[in-house]
Amino acid sequence: MTTESDAAHGAQVEHFTIARLAGENSDFRRVLWTGTHSQIVLMSIPVGGDIGAEVHEHTDQVLTFISGVGEADLAGHTHPIEGGDQCAVPAGTRHNFRNTGDQPLTLYTIYSPPEHARDAVHATKAEAETAEAAGLDQPPFD
Repeated sequence: MTTESDAAHGAQVEHFTIARLAGENSDFRRVLWTGTHSQIVLMSIPVGGDIGAEVHEHTDQVLTFISGVGEADLAGHTHPIEGGDQCAVPAGTRHNFRNTGDQPLTLYTIYSPPEHARDAVHATKAEAETAEAAGLDQPPFD
């Protein structure tokens, strides 16, 4: 069911088997769903790769790891991460996530408010960075 408010922003009520979708995703970043106040994004970090150190000034982020192992840098502290772990990153916190294992580090993340362009798909980190630098990966409600 879609409400008038949802329809005005293009949001749809949807059901996901999120762990399966995240585990099957091979793209560095794939926006799965965007609502008015939050966004679900699938990510796959290749062996030896990372998300890249960043700060979202006005966006909270919750990351749920599905498979793989790595390290989370959160506000200057490093923590081991693996499938089944979750990290909450408050707005304004410097963070990075690195794959230290021998298989992709797969996860889904929820941004509140949305952080990326609706339906954005970036196969690699380089592609994602290029889109951001060119202003092509802006949240839909800025």
